[in-house]
Amino acid sequence: MSSSTERRTDGRGRTTGSVLSGLAVALGCVLFLGGFVWAALIYRPYTVPTDSMTPTIAVGARVLAEKVDGSQIRRGDIVVFKDSTWGDLPMVKRVVGVGGDKIACCTKQGRLTINGTPVEEPYLQGNGPASPIGFKAKVPTGQLFLLGDHRSDSLDSRVHLTDGDHGSVPRSAVNARVDARAWPLGSVGVMQRPAAFSAFPGGTSQPGPVRPLTLAVVAGAVLILVGAAYGPLARRKARKGA
Repeated sequence: MSSSTERRTDGRGRTTGSVLSGLAVALGCVLFLGGFVWAALIYRPYTVPTDSMTPTIAVGARVLAEKVDGSQIRRGDIVVFKDSTWGDLPMVKRVVGVGGDKIACCTKQGRLTINGTPVEEPYLQGNGPASPIGFKAKVPTGQLFLLGDHRSDSLDSRVHLTDGDHGSVPRSAVNARVDARAWPLGSVGVMQRPAAFSAFPGGTSQPGPVRPLTLAVVAGAVLILVGAAYGPLARRKARKGA
């Protein structure tokens, strides 16, 4: 009788442990792999080759950029674009002006202005003015005016002011919008939309699903590890209890 009870108890323990372990691993795989597949469909990884966007994005950093249409871009966004006038390689800059905007620098306080309104730019490198050289430009319709965050070391729209489009690039040149830093590990994080641009017409853009995707991948990894470990632990506990 005792032997029969022992076998039944041990069997139930093994069955319950195996079922729970299998469910956890299966759900973990769905979340983990699903998160990666979803991310691959929405995001592109890029390596920033220069320090023109420091301190926001360091040279050599890897970023995740959401595939978006140029019409979705708003002031304050950091974009990946390619324009033949600027060169043959994709570039990463911040949008400070859209079609119809009048961009100028600098006020007596050293600030950039958009349509006469000074803009607070806490993301800039250093404590100096928003640009070491003064400039003015009107952005043509359908175009974007782009600047680096490291204004003293960025080849951006200011360099192309004498071009036909006053240093701007067409919205169609944009390939993606940077949503997060992915590497190095110490700098990983979602890009915050600058508050100063939210008061302008059109406001600021909304970040893509990088947060839920990250949570799905992390939760999936945890469930896989916990599920894989739970089965053996449950069987060992059942044997001891019997």
